[in-house]
Amino acid sequence: MEKKCIGIDIGGTTVKVGIFELDGTLLKKWEVPTRKEEGGVSILPDVAESIRKVLKEENIELADVVGAGMGIPGPVLENGYVEVCVNLGWRDMNPQEILSGLLDGMPIRSGNDANVAALGEMWQGGGKGYSDIVMVTLGTGVGGGVILNQKIISGKHGLAGEIGHIRIREGEKEHCNCKGRGCVEQVASATGIAREARRAMAAKTDESMLRQFGDVVTAKDVLDCAKAGDALALEVMDTVSYYLGWALAMVSMTVDPELFVIGGGVSKAGTFLTDLIQKYYEEFTPISENKAGIALATLGNDAGIYGAARLILD
Repeated sequence: MEKKCIGIDIGGTTVKVGIFELDGTLLKKWEVPTRKEEGGVSILPDVAESIRKVLKEENIELADVVGAGMGIPGPVLENGYVEVCVNLGWRDMNPQEILSGLLDGMPIRSGNDANVAALGEMWQGGGKGYSDIVMVTLGTGVGGGVILNQKIISGKHGLAGEIGHIRIREGEKEHCNCKGRGCVEQVASATGIAREARRAMAAKTDESMLRQFGDVVTAKDVLDCAKAGDALALEVMDTVSYYLGWALAMVSMTVDPELFVIGGGVSKAGTFLTDLIQKYYEEFTPISENKAGIALATLGNDAGIYGAARLILD
């Protein structure tokens, strides 16, 4: 039987798992509930048991799997050590060593989930065909991943790619979840866009489609109204795109990737969003016409399992 590899994406609600051919073809995917009680002690045993069960159902021997990769929601050191994963309850442990032991010594490699998702997009998604990409995920927060020469760049302290916590806005009074102020995440995440809309409605008396939503306005509402030509919604998205373009320009001048890949729930706005970002990105990078483009992610929620599988093939 041809060899297989496994990708594991550990989330706060479910663990996504996929079996792949070595060329990146996804054969089967499934989910395992994330049991976080008692410090998440059951998560890895549950994953191992599930993998054994599905491999048996698919008539795949454990020996025919070259290894498994794992995306973890927190900083991961090169040797797999994790100091803390707040959303899982994990502290001071090495998940890849534990999972390897549970799977009869199967080779396991692990990385931060955002970095791993970026690797997946490079391998089989919106960044396919490129070796150097930076992925920016616009969801509840703003995440990022840096891939250079097809390798994850995690940094000495696991902080590389934390694009959401670059400070770009002076005068911000509210604190970000990282305890800083003026972070990209505070303006460009789904929650940040909604907050910008509430601020805009409070600051102005202009008629707007946004007012029908009031304080429960969402990022999707803002984007839908902006696409419909609503002036206040367009103003909000102009602010969001200004700061995102600024952040990408700083990253471009530091890392100089071939491509930025925009993912996360907000990216469902498609080229309407990327065109707005592109406008300011171009304005803030006048030094050269030869620079990274901006594309949309294509793997959606599967990016993590693709990237995790790719991890083990290095």
